[in-house]
Amino acid sequence: MPVKDLGFRRAAPALAAFAAVRLLGLAVLAAWGAAAGSSPHTLLSARWDSLWYARIAAEGYGYEIALPNGDIHSNLAFFPLLPWLERLVAAATGLAYGSAGLVVSAMAGLAAAWGIFAVADLLHGRRAGVLAVAVWAALPVGIVQSMAYSESLFTASAAWALYGALRGRWLTAGLLAAAAGLTRPVGAAVVAAVWVAAVQAWRGGERSWRPVVGALLAPVGAGAYVLWVGARTGGGLLGYLDVQGGWGNGFDGGLAFARFIGGRLASPVFAAGLGLIAGVALVLWLYGQCVRQRQPAPLLVYGGIVVALALCASGYFGSKPRLLLPAFPLVLPVAVALARWRWRRAALVLGAAALASALYGALWLNGSGPP
Repeated sequence: MPVKDLGFRRAAPALAAFAAVRLLGLAVLAAWGAAAGSSPHTLLSARWDSLWYARIAAEGYGYEIALPNGDIHSNLAFFPLLPWLERLVAAATGLAYGSAGLVVSAMAGLAAAWGIFAVADLLHGRRAGVLAVAVWAALPVGIVQSMAYSESLFTASAAWALYGALRGRWLTAGLLAAAAGLTRPVGAAVVAAVWVAAVQAWRGGERSWRPVVGALLAPVGAGAYVLWVGARTGGGLLGYLDVQGGWGNGFDGGLAFARFIGGRLASPVFAAGLGLIAGVALVLWLYGQCVRQRQPAPLLVYGGIVVALALCASGYFGSKPRLLLPAFPLVLPVAVALARWRWRRAALVLGAAALASALYGALWLNGSGPP
Protein backbone atom coordinates (compact mmCIF):
# COMPACT_ATOMS: atom_id res chain seq x y z
CA MET A 1 0.00 0.00 0.00
CA PRO A 2 1.24 3.52 -0.69
CA VAL A 3 3.12 5.34 2.01
CA LYS A 4 1.41 8.54 3.12
CA ASP A 5 2.51 11.27 5.47
CA LEU A 6 0.51 11.00 8.66
CA GLY A 7 1.80 14.20 10.23
CA PHE A 8 -0.48 16.55 12.09
CA ARG A 9 -1.00 18.79 9.08
CA ARG A 10 -2.48 15.97 6.98
CA ALA A 11 -4.72 14.74 9.79
CA ALA A 12 -5.66 18.20 11.10
CA PRO A 13 -9.00 18.51 9.22
CA ALA A 14 -10.12 15.14 10.56
CA LEU A 15 -9.11 16.04 14.11
CA ALA A 16 -10.85 19.41 13.79
CA ALA A 17 -14.03 17.72 12.57
CA PHE A 18 -13.92 15.28 15.47
CA ALA A 19 -13.35 18.06 18.01
CA ALA A 20 -16.17 20.16 16.54
CA VAL A 21 -18.69 17.31 16.75
CA ARG A 22 -17.67 16.42 20.28
CA LEU A 23 -17.78 20.06 21.44
CA LEU A 24 -21.26 20.39 19.95
CA GLY A 25 -22.34 17.33 21.89
CA LEU A 26 -20.95 18.72 25.12
CA ALA A 27 -22.51 22.14 24.51
CA VAL A 28 -25.94 20.61 23.97
CA LEU A 29 -25.49 18.42 27.05
CA ALA A 30 -24.57 21.51 29.11
CA ALA A 31 -27.59 23.43 27.85
CA TRP A 32 -29.86 20.45 28.53
CA GLY A 33 -28.37 20.09 32.00
CA ALA A 34 -28.97 23.75 32.76
CA ALA A 35 -32.63 23.34 31.82
CA ALA A 36 -33.10 20.00 33.55
CA GLY A 37 -31.02 20.74 36.64
CA SER A 38 -28.56 17.91 35.96
CA SER A 39 -24.77 17.99 36.09
CA PRO A 40 -23.04 17.17 32.78
CA HIS A 41 -19.83 16.43 34.67
CA THR A 42 -21.58 13.86 36.83
CA LEU A 43 -23.30 12.28 33.84
CA LEU A 44 -20.01 11.98 31.97
CA SER A 45 -17.70 10.90 34.78
CA ALA A 46 -19.57 9.62 37.81
CA ARG A 47 -22.36 7.31 36.71
CA TRP A 48 -22.67 3.77 35.42
CA ASP A 49 -19.37 2.14 34.36
CA SER A 50 -17.44 5.34 35.09
CA LEU A 51 -17.96 4.71 38.80
CA TRP A 52 -16.56 1.21 38.53
CA TYR A 53 -13.46 2.39 36.68
CA ALA A 54 -12.88 5.21 39.19
CA ARG A 55 -13.20 2.79 42.12
CA ILE A 56 -10.64 0.46 40.55
CA ALA A 57 -8.29 3.41 40.04
CA ALA A 58 -8.73 4.41 43.69
CA GLU A 59 -8.82 1.05 45.45
CA GLY A 60 -7.74 -1.65 43.01
CA TYR A 61 -9.63 -4.84 42.37
CA GLY A 62 -11.71 -6.80 44.85
CA TYR A 63 -14.95 -4.82 45.12
CA GLU A 64 -18.19 -6.62 44.36
CA ILE A 65 -21.93 -6.29 44.90
CA ALA A 66 -24.24 -9.19 45.76
CA LEU A 67 -27.67 -8.76 44.16
CA PRO A 68 -30.92 -10.07 45.71
CA ASN A 69 -31.17 -12.78 43.03
CA GLY A 70 -27.75 -14.14 43.98
CA ASP A 71 -25.77 -12.65 41.10
CA ILE A 72 -22.40 -11.10 41.91
CA HIS A 73 -21.25 -7.93 40.20
CA SER A 74 -17.45 -7.94 40.55
CA ASN A 75 -15.16 -5.18 39.36
CA LEU A 76 -12.94 -7.90 37.90
CA ALA A 77 -15.22 -7.66 34.86
CA PHE A 78 -13.51 -4.36 33.95
CA PHE A 79 -10.16 -4.52 32.21
CA PRO A 80 -7.36 -2.48 33.79
CA LEU A 81 -5.84 -0.09 31.23
CA LEU A 82 -8.33 2.75 31.68
CA PRO A 83 -8.18 2.77 35.51
CA TRP A 84 -4.38 2.57 35.34
CA LEU A 85 -4.34 5.67 33.15
CA GLU A 86 -6.88 7.40 35.40
CA ARG A 87 -4.62 6.77 38.37
CA LEU A 88 -1.61 8.13 36.44
CA VAL A 89 -3.42 11.30 35.34
CA ALA A 90 -4.89 11.85 38.80
CA ALA A 91 -1.45 11.55 40.38
CA ALA A 92 0.03 14.01 37.89
CA THR A 93 -2.77 16.59 38.03
CA GLY A 94 -4.52 16.18 41.37
CA LEU A 95 -7.84 15.57 39.62
CA ALA A 96 -10.43 13.18 40.98
CA TYR A 97 -10.34 9.80 39.28
CA GLY A 98 -13.57 10.38 37.35
CA SER A 99 -12.29 13.71 36.05
CA ALA A 100 -8.99 12.06 35.16
CA GLY A 101 -11.05 9.56 33.18
CA LEU A 102 -12.50 12.43 31.15
CA VAL A 103 -8.99 13.64 30.35
CA VAL A 104 -7.96 10.14 29.25
CA SER A 105 -11.11 9.81 27.16
CA ALA A 106 -10.57 13.19 25.48
CA MET A 107 -6.98 12.36 24.54
CA ALA A 108 -7.93 8.83 23.48
CA GLY A 109 -10.79 10.20 21.37
CA LEU A 110 -8.38 12.36 19.40
CA ALA A 111 -6.01 9.40 19.04
CA ALA A 112 -8.89 7.23 17.85
CA ALA A 113 -9.95 9.88 15.32
CA TRP A 114 -6.38 10.09 14.04
CA GLY A 115 -6.17 6.30 13.77
CA ILE A 116 -9.47 6.04 11.90
CA PHE A 117 -8.28 8.78 9.56
CA ALA A 118 -5.00 6.94 9.04
CA VAL A 119 -6.76 3.71 8.02
CA ALA A 120 -9.33 5.43 5.80
CA ASP A 121 -6.71 7.69 4.21
CA LEU A 122 -4.51 4.71 3.47
CA LEU A 123 -7.34 2.84 1.78
CA HIS A 124 -9.47 5.58 0.20
CA GLY A 125 -7.67 8.91 0.37
CA ARG A 126 -7.63 11.98 2.57
CA ARG A 127 -11.16 13.18 1.78
CA ALA A 128 -12.69 9.86 2.78
CA GLY A 129 -10.49 9.82 5.86
CA VAL A 130 -11.82 13.16 7.09
CA LEU A 131 -15.40 12.10 6.41
CA ALA A 132 -14.93 8.73 8.13
CA VAL A 133 -13.87 10.50 11.31
CA ALA A 134 -16.79 12.92 11.10
CA VAL A 135 -19.28 10.08 10.61
CA TRP A 136 -17.79 8.13 13.53
CA ALA A 137 -17.96 11.19 15.80
CA ALA A 138 -21.59 11.86 14.81
CA LEU A 139 -22.90 8.36 15.53
CA PRO A 140 -26.06 8.41 17.67
CA VAL A 141 -24.17 7.23 20.76
CA GLY A 142 -21.13 9.38 20.02
CA ILE A 143 -21.46 11.06 23.42
CA VAL A 144 -19.82 7.94 24.86
CA GLN A 145 -16.61 9.13 23.20
CA SER A 146 -16.63 12.00 25.72
CA MET A 147 -17.40 9.90 28.79
CA ALA A 148 -15.02 8.31 31.28
CA TYR A 149 -15.61 5.01 29.48
CA SER A 150 -13.17 2.73 27.68
CA GLU A 151 -14.62 2.91 24.15
CA SER A 152 -12.40 5.75 22.94
CA LEU A 153 -9.27 4.22 24.45
CA PHE A 154 -10.06 0.86 22.92
CA THR A 155 -10.86 2.32 19.50
CA ALA A 156 -7.60 4.27 19.49
CA SER A 157 -5.58 1.14 20.25
CA ALA A 158 -7.53 -0.91 17.70
CA ALA A 159 -7.35 1.62 14.87
CA TRP A 160 -3.61 2.15 15.20
CA ALA A 161 -2.97 -1.58 15.62
CA LEU A 162 -4.86 -2.21 12.39
CA TYR A 163 -3.00 0.57 10.65
CA GLY A 164 0.26 -0.95 11.82
CA ALA A 165 -0.80 -4.35 10.54
CA LEU A 166 -1.83 -2.94 7.15
CA ARG A 167 1.52 -1.15 6.85
CA GLY A 168 3.56 -4.12 8.03
CA ARG A 169 4.68 -2.43 11.25
CA TRP A 170 4.43 -5.62 13.22
CA LEU A 171 5.89 -4.60 16.58
CA THR A 172 3.59 -1.58 16.70
CA ALA A 173 0.61 -3.68 15.70
CA GLY A 174 1.39 -6.35 18.28
CA LEU A 175 1.96 -3.91 21.14
CA LEU A 176 -1.19 -1.93 20.39
CA ALA A 177 -3.21 -5.13 20.08
CA ALA A 178 -1.91 -6.07 23.52
CA ALA A 179 -3.02 -2.64 24.80
CA ALA A 180 -6.47 -3.17 23.29
CA GLY A 181 -6.59 -6.52 25.06
CA LEU A 182 -5.97 -4.74 28.36
CA THR A 183 -8.86 -2.37 27.67
CA ARG A 184 -11.93 -4.44 26.76
CA PRO A 185 -12.83 -8.12 26.24
CA VAL A 186 -13.42 -7.38 22.56
CA GLY A 187 -9.66 -6.93 22.30
CA ALA A 188 -9.83 -10.45 20.90
CA ALA A 189 -11.02 -8.87 17.64
CA VAL A 190 -7.79 -6.87 17.36
CA VAL A 191 -5.70 -9.94 18.14
CA ALA A 192 -7.46 -11.93 15.42
CA ALA A 193 -6.99 -9.11 12.91
CA VAL A 194 -3.25 -8.91 13.61
CA TRP A 195 -2.95 -12.68 13.29
CA VAL A 196 -4.72 -12.64 9.92
CA ALA A 197 -2.48 -9.84 8.68
CA ALA A 198 0.64 -11.69 9.87
CA VAL A 199 -0.43 -14.91 8.13
CA GLN A 200 -1.11 -12.99 4.92
CA ALA A 201 2.30 -11.35 5.12
CA TRP A 202 4.01 -14.69 5.74
CA ARG A 203 2.21 -16.30 2.82
CA GLY A 204 3.06 -13.27 0.71
CA GLY A 205 6.75 -13.86 1.22
CA GLU A 206 7.60 -11.72 4.23
CA ARG A 207 9.60 -14.46 5.93
CA SER A 208 11.11 -12.40 8.72
CA TRP A 209 10.81 -12.54 12.49
CA ARG A 210 8.72 -9.36 12.70
CA PRO A 211 5.28 -10.75 11.74
CA VAL A 212 5.86 -13.67 14.11
CA VAL A 213 6.79 -11.40 17.01
CA GLY A 214 3.86 -9.10 16.29
CA ALA A 215 1.48 -12.07 16.30
CA LEU A 216 2.97 -13.35 19.56
CA LEU A 217 2.72 -9.95 21.26
CA ALA A 218 -0.90 -9.34 20.22
CA PRO A 219 -2.66 -11.61 22.78
CA VAL A 220 -0.35 -10.80 25.70
CA GLY A 221 -2.55 -8.10 27.24
CA ALA A 222 -5.85 -9.95 27.21
CA GLY A 223 -4.20 -13.26 28.03
CA ALA A 224 -2.36 -11.86 31.03
CA TYR A 225 -5.47 -10.27 32.51
CA VAL A 226 -7.70 -13.31 31.95
CA LEU A 227 -5.08 -15.60 33.52
CA TRP A 228 -4.70 -13.23 36.46
CA VAL A 229 -8.46 -13.16 37.04
CA GLY A 230 -8.57 -16.94 36.83
CA ALA A 231 -5.81 -17.27 39.40
CA ARG A 232 -7.43 -14.68 41.70
CA THR A 233 -10.88 -16.29 41.56
CA GLY A 234 -9.68 -19.87 41.50
CA GLY A 235 -11.63 -20.41 38.30
CA GLY A 236 -8.67 -21.13 36.06
CA LEU A 237 -9.04 -20.33 32.38
CA LEU A 238 -12.82 -19.95 32.80
CA GLY A 239 -12.56 -17.60 35.77
CA TYR A 240 -13.20 -14.47 33.73
CA LEU A 241 -16.24 -16.04 32.07
CA ASP A 242 -17.60 -16.79 35.53
CA VAL A 243 -17.12 -13.14 36.48
CA GLN A 244 -18.98 -12.03 33.37
CA GLY A 245 -21.68 -14.58 34.12
CA GLY A 246 -22.26 -12.84 37.43
CA TRP A 247 -23.17 -9.74 35.42
CA GLY A 248 -25.53 -11.75 33.23
CA ASN A 249 -23.18 -11.53 30.27
CA GLY A 250 -22.47 -14.41 27.95
CA PHE A 251 -22.46 -15.44 24.29
CA ASP A 252 -25.57 -17.27 23.09
CA GLY A 253 -25.50 -16.50 19.38
CA GLY A 254 -28.08 -13.75 19.73
CA LEU A 255 -30.93 -15.87 21.12
CA ALA A 256 -31.52 -13.67 24.16
CA PHE A 257 -31.43 -10.54 22.01
CA ALA A 258 -33.91 -12.10 19.59
CA ARG A 259 -36.24 -12.89 22.49
CA PHE A 260 -35.82 -9.32 23.75
CA ILE A 261 -36.83 -7.95 20.34
CA GLY A 262 -39.70 -10.42 20.16
CA GLY A 263 -40.93 -9.21 23.53
CA ARG A 264 -41.01 -5.66 22.22
CA LEU A 265 -42.92 -6.70 19.11
CA ALA A 266 -45.51 -8.43 21.28
CA SER A 267 -45.95 -5.46 23.59
CA PRO A 268 -47.39 -1.95 23.36
CA VAL A 269 -43.90 -0.70 22.41
CA PHE A 270 -44.16 -2.48 19.06
CA ALA A 271 -42.42 0.40 17.30
CA ALA A 272 -39.35 -0.09 19.50
CA GLY A 273 -39.11 -3.68 18.31
CA LEU A 274 -39.30 -2.57 14.70
CA GLY A 275 -36.61 0.03 15.41
CA LEU A 276 -34.32 -2.64 16.84
CA ILE A 277 -34.84 -4.86 13.80
CA ALA A 278 -34.07 -1.92 11.52
CA GLY A 279 -30.93 -1.13 13.52
CA VAL A 280 -29.64 -4.70 13.33
CA ALA A 281 -30.43 -4.83 9.61
CA LEU A 282 -28.52 -1.58 9.06
CA VAL A 283 -25.46 -2.89 10.89
CA LEU A 284 -25.49 -6.12 8.89
CA TRP A 285 -26.02 -4.22 5.64
CA LEU A 286 -23.08 -1.97 6.42
CA TYR A 287 -20.90 -4.99 7.09
CA GLY A 288 -22.03 -6.42 3.76
CA GLN A 289 -20.95 -3.15 2.14
CA CYS A 290 -17.56 -3.54 3.79
CA VAL A 291 -17.25 -6.95 2.13
CA ARG A 292 -18.39 -5.56 -1.22
CA GLN A 293 -15.90 -2.73 -0.79
CA ARG A 294 -13.23 -5.40 -0.48
CA GLN A 295 -11.78 -4.03 2.69
CA PRO A 296 -8.54 -5.77 3.70
CA ALA A 297 -9.09 -9.04 5.54
CA PRO A 298 -7.81 -7.68 8.90
CA LEU A 299 -10.50 -4.97 8.85
CA LEU A 300 -13.22 -7.47 7.91
CA VAL A 301 -12.13 -9.83 10.66
CA TYR A 302 -11.97 -7.07 13.24
CA GLY A 303 -15.29 -5.51 12.28
CA GLY A 304 -17.01 -8.88 12.00
CA ILE A 305 -15.92 -9.99 15.47
CA VAL A 306 -16.90 -6.67 17.08
CA VAL A 307 -20.35 -6.88 15.46
CA ALA A 308 -20.80 -10.54 16.38
CA LEU A 309 -19.82 -10.03 20.02
CA ALA A 310 -22.07 -6.98 20.32
CA LEU A 311 -25.16 -8.50 18.73
CA CYS A 312 -24.79 -12.01 20.07
CA ALA A 313 -24.07 -11.24 23.73
CA SER A 314 -26.83 -12.37 26.07
CA GLY A 315 -27.05 -9.42 28.44
CA TYR A 316 -27.44 -5.65 28.69
CA PHE A 317 -29.38 -5.14 25.47
CA GLY A 318 -29.34 -1.37 25.91
CA SER A 319 -25.54 -1.48 25.67
CA LYS A 320 -25.43 -2.85 22.13
CA PRO A 321 -25.19 0.50 20.30
CA ARG A 322 -22.33 1.46 22.62
CA LEU A 323 -20.60 -1.89 22.09
CA LEU A 324 -20.74 -1.32 18.34
CA LEU A 325 -18.97 2.05 18.62
CA PRO A 326 -15.46 0.56 18.09
CA ALA A 327 -16.60 -1.08 14.81
CA PHE A 328 -15.26 1.85 12.80
CA PRO A 329 -14.76 -0.13 9.56
CA LEU A 330 -18.55 0.07 9.20
CA VAL A 331 -18.35 3.82 8.58
CA LEU A 332 -15.87 3.50 5.71
CA PRO A 333 -18.51 2.70 3.03
CA VAL A 334 -20.51 5.73 4.21
CA ALA A 335 -17.41 7.93 4.08
CA VAL A 336 -16.53 6.75 0.57
CA ALA A 337 -20.07 7.50 -0.60
CA LEU A 338 -20.00 10.96 0.99
CA ALA A 339 -16.60 11.63 -0.58
CA ARG A 340 -18.30 11.58 -4.00
CA TRP A 341 -20.49 14.52 -2.95
CA ARG A 342 -19.56 18.15 -2.97
CA TRP A 343 -18.12 19.37 0.30
CA ARG A 344 -21.04 21.68 1.02
CA ARG A 345 -23.64 18.93 0.65
CA ALA A 346 -21.61 16.49 2.73
CA ALA A 347 -21.05 19.14 5.40
CA LEU A 348 -24.78 19.88 5.63
CA VAL A 349 -25.64 16.21 6.03
CA LEU A 350 -22.94 15.64 8.62
CA GLY A 351 -23.87 18.83 10.46
CA ALA A 352 -27.45 17.61 10.75
CA ALA A 353 -26.24 14.20 11.92
CA ALA A 354 -23.96 15.81 14.50
CA LEU A 355 -26.80 17.94 15.88
CA ALA A 356 -29.11 14.92 16.04
CA SER A 357 -26.39 12.95 17.81
CA ALA A 358 -25.86 15.78 20.29
CA LEU A 359 -29.57 16.01 21.08
CA TYR A 360 -29.91 12.25 21.40
CA GLY A 361 -26.84 12.08 23.63
CA ALA A 362 -28.25 14.70 26.00
CA LEU A 363 -31.62 12.97 26.08
CA TRP A 364 -30.00 9.57 26.61
CA LEU A 365 -27.73 10.62 29.47
CA ASN A 366 -30.53 12.51 31.18
CA GLY A 367 -32.76 9.45 30.78
CA SER A 368 -31.82 5.79 31.07
CA GLY A 369 -28.22 6.37 30.04
CA PRO A 370 -25.70 3.73 28.98
CA PRO A 371 -25.70 0.69 31.30
